[in-house]
Amino acid sequence: MPEKVLMKGNEALAEAAIAAGCRHFFGYPITPQTEVAAHMSKRMPKIGGVYLQAESEIAAINMVLGASAAGVRSMTSSSSPGVSLKSEGLSYLAGSDLPAVIVNVQRAGPGLGGIQPSQADYWQATRASGHGDFKMLVFAPSTVQEMVDLVGTAFDLSDKYRMPAMILSDGLLGQMMEPVIMSNAKTDIPEKPWAVSGHKGKRKHNIVNSLYIEPKNLDAVVRERFRRYEGIQKTEQRCEEYLTDDAEIVLVAYGASARICRSAVDMARKEGMKAGLIRPITLWPYPSNAILSAAEKAKAFLCVEMSMGQMVDDVRLVVNGKKKVEFFGLTGGLVPTPAEVLGEIKKMNGGV
Repeated sequence: MPEKVLMKGNEALAEAAIAAGCRHFFGYPITPQTEVAAHMSKRMPKIGGVYLQAESEIAAINMVLGASAAGVRSMTSSSSPGVSLKSEGLSYLAGSDLPAVIVNVQRAGPGLGGIQPSQADYWQATRASGHGDFKMLVFAPSTVQEMVDLVGTAFDLSDKYRMPAMILSDGLLGQMMEPVIMSNAKTDIPEKPWAVSGHKGKRKHNIVNSLYIEPKNLDAVVRERFRRYEGIQKTEQRCEEYLTDDAEIVLVAYGASARICRSAVDMARKEGMKAGLIRPITLWPYPSNAILSAAEKAKAFLCVEMSMGQMVDDVRLVVNGKKKVEFFGLTGGLVPTPAEVLGEIKKMNGGV
């Protein structure tokens, strides 16, 4: 049985990327994600990898694009304002059908905001990660162990579907320490016949490009991409359900907020209230099937976020008015307590 190791979230994430076969990291320091870059700066030279602190977040994401086009697994990490700067490069990655992993350890905003944890980048990750018609795989871990596990999944699915993948963490998960079991080193990274890695006279030149001058050509490429997205929506939805079989009030929360909600559900059950929890693991594709199934039995939903309310829009879209959907959230870097969430459950319990 592999030994558990006590690790900080950001450092565990970096080590998991190395285990997943990432040997090219391009980043820039920003709190609360700096430990990802710092860990990579120490580890990459020792394993024959490339660590480069770019002159800016914009430079870093474009270096990721270049490395990915050459067929290697590459990654960048940042926090909220830095990810905003990467948005153009993210769109170029998607438009070039390139795999890459981007980490966002969210902090409070808007603007420079604060360095405390937040979940106010949900819209950015799932709706507006860059210009144009495209989607990005988005994974939301809730523990350091899950952060480790999802990094490998993000790389694998990013390669499989040739699209960017994001790990949407936050300052709480990035800074906390928990025991983890590291994944075994990756040995089966897929061949990438499309890569611009030198043809050695054995094939035609590969071209990686996101520019299409003819509107009909671009229309065809985008439509093909969205057919791929439709398949992903059917096969890659992931979530965890907790005590939802008989739940009358179903909480919906992801990441660090879900940890708090799980405790609140336990407290509610002890007081005789039938509460449950759906924790989305993929934010795109959103686990709408689980929400729909719960809506057949539950009387109401409570969405809990460290924001003014962003994921709640997706819950409401899925429920489509069939059941009441309430929201509770804190912003500015404040973290809800289980007691506060329990208070909201009690309020709802009197009206369902």
